[in-house]
Amino acid sequence: MAIQGPIPVSFEQVFPHGCYIVGEVEQVKDFTASANGRTVYAKDKTTGEPVWQVAVMDADPTVKAGQKTVTVKILADVQPVPPASLPGLPFVPVEFDGMTVTPYVAQNTGRLAWSIRARTMRAPRATAPAKHTATAGKDAA
Repeated sequence: MAIQGPIPVSFEQVFPHGCYIVGEVEQVKDFTASANGRTVYAKDKTTGEPVWQVAVMDADPTVKAGQKTVTVKILADVQPVPPASLPGLPFVPVEFDGMTVTPYVAQNTGRLAWSIRARTMRAPRATAPAKHTATAGKDAA
């Protein structure tokens, strides 16, 4: 099979309606390596970079309530800083660059699930205003 490892995807493919931060950015613990009160933090198997995670809420109105919040893991040498909050919004909108997904079977449900990773986290880019095309109507004689 040609596909091996994480599958590159765009932010728009994963979150077409956008997403919002609903948790703190925290370093991922390596529970297998941690022992005797000593905490070991996870490192990416390919790059060796520390792995951070943040919970985000998918803004897609069709997503079921129990599936709205997902974790995005970020590979970075230093703790990623969330974008600044916006006045009047209860949550902080965010976008991710360098995204990949890795499918796996969830042990608790036996269903297909996705591990979502990114290289960077940033404020959403301002979207360009929609272009409107005016059509000239013909007068009836």
